[in-house]
Amino acid sequence: MTGNYFSDQHFENTDFIQKPLEKGEYENCIFRNCNFEYADFSGSDFNDCEFTGCNLSMVKLASAAFRDVVFRECKMFGLQFNECNEFGLSFAFEDCLLNNSVFYKASLKKTRFKNSKLTEVDFSEADLSYAVFTGCDLSGAVFDRTNLEKSDLRTSYSYSLNPSVNRLKKAKFSLSEIQGLLRHLDIEIDKNS
Repeated sequence: MTGNYFSDQHFENTDFIQKPLEKGEYENCIFRNCNFEYADFSGSDFNDCEFTGCNLSMVKLASAAFRDVVFRECKMFGLQFNECNEFGLSFAFEDCLLNNSVFYKASLKKTRFKNSKLTEVDFSEADLSYAVFTGCDLSGAVFDRTNLEKSDLRTSYSYSLNPSVNRLKKAKFSLSEIQGLLRHLDIEIDKNS
């Protein structure tokens, strides 16, 4: 990381494709309605920052640090969160589109996903213990050797996960979406009985 330091700054309606975001440390900054598509966040630190209404699709995240960062109403297609700096990694997602993003082996303890679309997201080998998925679409999301202990998926839907290859102790699910735990068995469930 370079020595640039930005604190308590607001960035609004900025197209960072034309003028790339400077590498550095951003603390307590707000990014609203900004376009970062294909930007390079590699090596930058974001602490206590908020991104609202931003397009972060295909942003490069190699060694980027996110600590207590909130993403709201952001388009975040194809992000490789597995490349982030793991130290203190902590963020929350609300009303975001995270389709085709990768969280492979990421430590996401207590992460909150609210009303977000997580279509075909890869959570393989991720630690999602105590994570909360509220009203999320998990269509095609991959859970393979994922730790979901004490996580809450009661209000989320369209997931398919195999209890024999994922850690689910004390995880919470809704009865209406229980087929997501049984789909891999290739059995028929009569919803009328």
